[in-house]
Amino acid sequence: MLTGHCLCGEVSFEYDGPLGPIALCHCSQCRRAHGSAFSASAPVQRVHFRFTGGEELITEFESRPGKYRAFCSRCGSQLYSRVDAIPGILRLRTGVINEPLGKGPRAHVFTGSKADWFPITDDVPQYEKTERTNDPH
Repeated sequence: MLTGHCLCGEVSFEYDGPLGPIALCHCSQCRRAHGSAFSASAPVQRVHFRFTGGEELITEFESRPGKYRAFCSRCGSQLYSRVDAIPGILRLRTGVINEPLGKGPRAHVFTGSKADWFPITDDVPQYEKTERTNDPH
């Protein structure tokens, strides 16, 4: 069981399922949404995800047609993203998870549009776009 919450603690959740591979996304939308060099997220099965508090504070922003980024309307913490094309999957932001994950990132994705001020210095595989052509990250 994984648990997590936003910065202010008002939105909390539980996840009782497998955590997919962690991706570090360097696309311009993720950089802007997070105010950082990249976002870190992993796919989770929506059927195993549930809010334990503050669900009414979740706001979703449609960042491109059919893609939504969810955040706490009180503190602004990014929680997950989802796409209409894959309704059973959420891309959970790993920074909001309480427990140690026991694994590191599998890939840097969309490095073709990464910030020029952030050098990638690890040995994690890099993909100019994405690992799979149908992955909405």
